[in-house]
Amino acid sequence: MNDAILTLPRTHAMPFGALPNPAGGVDFRFWAPDAPQVLLELGTQAHPMVRDAEGWHRLRLAQARAGDRYRFRMPDGLQVPDPASRFNPADVHGPSEVIDPAAYAWHDGGWRGRPWSEAVIYELHVGSFTPEGTFDATRARLPELAALGITAIELMPLADFPGRRGWGYDGVLPFAPDAAYGRPEALKALIDEAHGLGMMVLVDVVYNHFGPEGNYLHACCPQFFNDAHRTPWGAAINYDGPGSATVRDFFIHNALYWVEEFHADGLRMDAVHAIRDDSPVGIVQAICDALREGPGRTREVHVVLEEDRNLAHLLERDKEGRPRIATAQWNDDLHHAAHVLLTGERDGYYADYAQRPLELFARALAEGFVYQGQASVFREGETRGEPSAALPSGAFVSYLQTHDQVGNRAFGERIDALADPVLVRAARACLLLSPHTPMLFMGEEYAAATPFPYFCDFGPELAAAVSQGRRDEFGRFAAFADEAARAAIPDCNAPESFALAKLDWSERERSPHRETLEGVRQLLQLRRERLVPHFGGRQHGGEYDVEDDLLRVRWTLSDGAVLHLLACFGEHRHAVDAPPGETLHSVGALGEAVDAASAPDEHPQRLRLARGAVHLSLQVSDVE
Repeated sequence: MNDAILTLPRTHAMPFGALPNPAGGVDFRFWAPDAPQVLLELGTQAHPMVRDAEGWHRLRLAQARAGDRYRFRMPDGLQVPDPASRFNPADVHGPSEVIDPAAYAWHDGGWRGRPWSEAVIYELHVGSFTPEGTFDATRARLPELAALGITAIELMPLADFPGRRGWGYDGVLPFAPDAAYGRPEALKALIDEAHGLGMMVLVDVVYNHFGPEGNYLHACCPQFFNDAHRTPWGAAINYDGPGSATVRDFFIHNALYWVEEFHADGLRMDAVHAIRDDSPVGIVQAICDALREGPGRTREVHVVLEEDRNLAHLLERDKEGRPRIATAQWNDDLHHAAHVLLTGERDGYYADYAQRPLELFARALAEGFVYQGQASVFREGETRGEPSAALPSGAFVSYLQTHDQVGNRAFGERIDALADPVLVRAARACLLLSPHTPMLFMGEEYAAATPFPYFCDFGPELAAAVSQGRRDEFGRFAAFADEAARAAIPDCNAPESFALAKLDWSERERSPHRETLEGVRQLLQLRRERLVPHFGGRQHGGEYDVEDDLLRVRWTLSDGAVLHLLACFGEHRHAVDAPPGETLHSVGALGEAVDAASAPDEHPQRLRLARGAVHLSLQVSDVE
């Protein structure tokens, strides 16, 4: 495909929704198999749609134009937005707007994406990333992220959710970017700008459930759900029952839509372990196949999973080192081990990491997953995981915090507010200088002091239930066993909770945030210049050992270079032989002189490592 073609406007062709017809008017399509008649409401007019034998209702309306608002009226009078709406300007209960996807002229014609080995991800929530909370305001901040060394931004879910504020995981219109953030063309401009700066954009999508408010599919198209599978949200999305072919198409098209029409570089798929699908080819693999065989033929397209079961087979590579299914997975194991190591917290799922957290952190750095088939204390003895040591380290998106691990705390505290900054700095260096795919949560690069509490904007009845339910949930923890303690937890529906989550960009200019920002910038520069050239799909997991409070990890990289990491997380002082190779990073690690008459390979340099010390060296084989 040549650059001239790539500069053309982009439209994803699909059987759902509304699309201007090149010959004039607009084509409307709506699947409602149980409805004998559906009316299309456009302005004050209602137009009968034509139903076929498979339950599709269609109509080409000559007088309709882009910008018109429309909705569908069911036989019982219920008015519903288009489930495949490209934009719902009046929120999830209002009418949909006809969007002409060809109206935006792209400027990233030469963009082919970036290889995964170069990925440094920055997770952000559009609504709280800037004071304005819009696509346009986010776009204006992208140059600062690019200058820092970020190569990919991961946008928390954009699908239209109820109200003006929310994390996005309760979306109900998967094709419509939430109107609180701006119009679809503003999102396209954001992605266009990111590509111009050399950054990929990943969109977080939720295919395991619809949100509880504004989901009209139960009423207009119950075939979207399968009562044979129950989930915390009720009947599961129907990926394997009668009528599931159209439902599967809906979500496969949604994945393609973000990548083709918005030119996103891939997806982060939320909680795929919560998807219920007994099909021979599950929906996760079907989506990955469609992306690889479609847009992935001409550019780099990546899929990142959130998969709690540690299913390593979903991350396997072919003989060329290319993903067979998914590119990578969020690595909660590394986070949990690091969190226990840094904070000492052992409540809830942290109980699985309470014994020898430093060793588990080292294992996660070396092998990816901590749990590779072992019994879980938190899961009452249930085994979890598959062997992962043979996978490339880049298949693991690893982090010290995410929206989940911060926002699911009662008060939304970040790791920098909970742990010794010396040890946090050491753990962050271990992460950013490892072959894993590192991810920072927005504001982490300067140790933001602002919390990130859970927030939402449901209607009155649901709002009260959600707020109370969240407080009750924390009753399982010793710190919130008392009712008064639970009452102090912020009301997630209050606008004040959302305001608390807004980043304070002025912190970047003040100490100690300024120093943290500079430290992260230096680590990412080192990673980009000295480490990334040695990364690739054929690199496998590493080896590790732990002595008291000192960890050692050794990775053999894809080109045969060997990366050595030493880090001290306790009060003991260690005197050890320096690993072979060129020293790339050594903070808190003091070298002792050797006898000048002795050959260095016979008498290696000695290192003295104290609490928080990190030493990294790279041993490159001689190549003729």
